[in-house]
Amino acid sequence: MKLDSIDRGKEFDFGRTSKDYAEYRDIYPKNMYKKLISFGIGKKGQKILDLGSGTAVLPINLYETGAKFTATDISENQIYYAKLNAEKKGCKKINFKVCPAENTGFPDSNFDVVTAVQCFHYFNPEDAATEIRRILKPNGLFCKIFMDWLPYEDKVIKQMEELVLKYNPDWTGNGFKDFKYSYPKWADNKFKINTVHSYNTIIDFTKEEWIKRIKTCRGVGASLSDFEIQKFEKEYRKLLDEYGTNYLHLKHQIHIEIYSSTKEY
Repeated sequence: MKLDSIDRGKEFDFGRTSKDYAEYRDIYPKNMYKKLISFGIGKKGQKILDLGSGTAVLPINLYETGAKFTATDISENQIYYAKLNAEKKGCKKINFKVCPAENTGFPDSNFDVVTAVQCFHYFNPEDAATEIRRILKPNGLFCKIFMDWLPYEDKVIKQMEELVLKYNPDWTGNGFKDFKYSYPKWADNKFKINTVHSYNTIIDFTKEEWIKRIKTCRGVGASLSDFEIQKFEKEYRKLLDEYGTNYLHLKHQIHIEIYSSTKEY
């Protein structure tokens, strides 16, 4: 995939990271899922489509709610490992499909909820919004979620970003500051905003988990050569050795936006 708005047009492919992604990208805290449930995402019997699902992290973590999940991704490799992950964790009723978010091929008015976690910025926003509205039932919900680490509040994260930029100067996933919501253009005449909720949280990693998590990020595993990834990992391990503890408690910010479709019965 190549997008002019991301990494100065440098190509990236999360499919290259899928094996580690399946093991080390189940990183969202339990409090996020509790908030989603409190906002009406994950009701028993609810038909939910998770776009850009990667290795099906959200469907697996909300599986016990009794909602009926379909996970899609543009990467065949991501969906392959999503299926393995779901089977391993006993989530046998999740449906899977390889397709772009902008053209899913599902029938009109087919889902109660559509979710997109940490992926909407990779979509064509206007085309994806049109498709989401088409496949949602009247008054259906679209839940857009993303999570950012906080480099200006956390030394470990700041050092990590500096090292990623050393190996990949085109990477634009660094330097996040507090999120400020504004109603997006893609939602015009398609959705109304119901909920905007942002909050800070601490996410715990062992050093090994954090190294593997960073290796799966767009600026490293999805875009660097195997040789560059090995050099990055070796240098980053040495850098983390400066910290005496094996456990890292890292500052993140989570953002949840829930829209309702303006399509009526």
